[in-house]
Amino acid sequence: MNIFTDLSSCLSRIAQIAGTPDAPPAPAPARPGGNAPSFADVLRQTLGGSGGAFYPADRSAYHGMVESSAARWSVDPALVNAVIANESGFDPRATSRVGAMGLMQLMPATAAGLGVGDPYDPAQNIAGGVRYLRGLLDRFDGNVPLAVAAYNAGPGAVEKYAGVPPYQETQRYVAAVLDSYRRYRGAP
Repeated sequence: MNIFTDLSSCLSRIAQIAGTPDAPPAPAPARPGGNAPSFADVLRQTLGGSGGAFYPADRSAYHGMVESSAARWSVDPALVNAVIANESGFDPRATSRVGAMGLMQLMPATAAGLGVGDPYDPAQNIAGGVRYLRGLLDRFDGNVPLAVAAYNAGPGAVEKYAGVPPYQETQRYVAAVLDSYRRYRGAP
């Protein structure tokens, strides 16, 4: 079996479950003598992302919640969508290996401090996450890359390094969120 056959089978099954008519085709394998793409490259191309960013097609269930919270806290809804996409892939039941919960992956102490009683409730999670993001934007004078880095690594790490911390995970996260942000804003 090769990766392309497996990926095509998975995409077909996902389309069947989701009730969509056709799954996107899996990318073709490299030509003889060429370099075969990695699994990550194939998956990224299939999902439509680049540079590791995630850009899911359907976020409509949360559109009103994002718009409302973004307006309340004066945060660009495209940025909120970019954070949610990269944090949870719009899965309200997501739980990270370190205990972050819900759409915006709030840590228990952060959620409690923001008054979020049920971090798995999409409305509460989004409201709390957007409020937290607003605080980070204010703390870093509206600098989106620094606020995003602080969302991932904590504001103390951003202040310690006077910029995006030199953590590989955080640097990848910032690049992915900014790429998603650009896409949600409709920029080429």
